[in-house]
Amino acid sequence: MTVEKQYVIFELSGEIYGLEIASVESIIKLQPITMVPKTPDYVEGVTNLRGKVLPVIDLRKRFKTYEGEILKPADRGKDTRIIVLNIKGTMLGVIVDAVSEVLRVSEDLIEPLPDMTTAINGGFITGVAKLAEQLVILLDMSKLVSPLERERLDQMGEPSD
Repeated sequence: MTVEKQYVIFELSGEIYGLEIASVESIIKLQPITMVPKTPDYVEGVTNLRGKVLPVIDLRKRFKTYEGEILKPADRGKDTRIIVLNIKGTMLGVIVDAVSEVLRVSEDLIEPLPDMTTAINGGFITGVAKLAEQLVILLDMSKLVSPLERERLDQMGEPSD
């Protein structure tokens, strides 16, 4: 029996990525983001999501290449979205260029990355799905942000007393 998982498929810098739907709370249009001083460069700031303060990160900045360069920039437009995630209890928004669909992917279509690439991906890439017309890079968002970073992002989302 083949096991299938559902993935939210999105685009970032011309590449196609997928993340398990179980970690996705919602997908919203880009909205105003307030910058917060003294945060890492990949943290865009915070936004108001249904009355709660939501920290937002820019995946493009978080996915620095091995040489430390940021993925090629793209204009934020009508297709830009914030994917709202729940990562081990931390609510977090991530900015992506576009969200295209939700796909069921059979585990037998997923291959691990070659050893050469796994040393540089930070462990957040779980594999590559070989679909009919494209390769989809599958992400584990819980590994994208360290426990210490999650704690700090949680603090950004809490109202101050």
